[in-house]
Amino acid sequence: MRIRCFRFFFTSVLFALFTVGFYCFFGNNPAAMAASDNKSHTSTIYDTHDTPASLHGPLHVDGAVLTDSHGKAYSLRGMSTHGIAWFPQYINRETFRTLRDDWHVNCIRLALYTEEYGGYCSGGNPDELKSRIRKGVDYATELGLYVIIDWHVLSDQDPNVHKSEAIAFFHEMSALYKDHDNVLYEICNEPNSSATWDSIRTYAQEVIPIIRANDQDSIIIVGTPTWSQGIDQAAAEPLPYDNLLYALHFYAATHTDWLRQRLVSCTEKGLPVMVSEFGMCDASGNGSNDFSQTSQWLDLLDQHQIGYCCWNLANKAETSSVIIPGCEKISDWAEEDLSESGRWIRQWFRSFEY
Repeated sequence: MRIRCFRFFFTSVLFALFTVGFYCFFGNNPAAMAASDNKSHTSTIYDTHDTPASLHGPLHVDGAVLTDSHGKAYSLRGMSTHGIAWFPQYINRETFRTLRDDWHVNCIRLALYTEEYGGYCSGGNPDELKSRIRKGVDYATELGLYVIIDWHVLSDQDPNVHKSEAIAFFHEMSALYKDHDNVLYEICNEPNSSATWDSIRTYAQEVIPIIRANDQDSIIIVGTPTWSQGIDQAAAEPLPYDNLLYALHFYAATHTDWLRQRLVSCTEKGLPVMVSEFGMCDASGNGSNDFSQTSQWLDLLDQHQIGYCCWNLANKAETSSVIIPGCEKISDWAEEDLSESGRWIRQWFRSFEY
């Protein structure tokens, strides 16, 4: 009788422990429940404490390399939004969660156009646009992602055109996020046409101290001439500040060996570079994708431990958008929801961990 009672008691205890453990893990762990229900689509759900920012902490530029808080080289790999004035639906926690857990990105770039229709400096609602930036930073921070606030100069060509607005904007943003280790500032997206390195330097030497007055250690990305391809000019006359990265942008079907050779040359000279925007198609954002050239580019960037963000997170009817036109889903995309570009870059990102 005693043995039988003991067996019953022992079995009951095991069952109770199993039940409590199951509930604690699954009942209080939405990510684990999602993984159990959707293993075929989302192969890895990371613990909320194991995020890019929690694992790697504040970033620092050491020579030509971006390093993490442990002093190890660290590459940002992420997605850039399209203009947040036009595609605000992707400034969403579930969007960023999908990019983190399914795509394995560690960085989100928030593109705030300055001059185009509805842009920050051209008739858009600045308060509403800043609200979208704040939401984007909040979601990225909650999910442990790094986030780039991108002052998206394009048709205004020279960043000095809206310098006063940029100074006010970055003063406000850097004051707000001075204690955020995961926030980076891109102060001019693609200077072009009339913009020279001298004019960009003049602009940067007024904007960077505004950020530094609030945040002494944040990473700042500086655009370069000719749609951020003139990194050689920056290498010849770099700015006198720490924790800077210089932007190089490429579109694989247009920019090939000649620009890769420039990158290698500048890196060997010690210039710290960030590819804050790239596409697999031509420089218009359209045309055919060239995945062979894209692979050559990304292999080279990984070899030199240079980070990169893919353009663009939207369902716009253009080759560079990663979501197909007509797809209204903002998260948990299936293969058929993604464009050719989206399917390819998702698979590329998924080969990396945080």
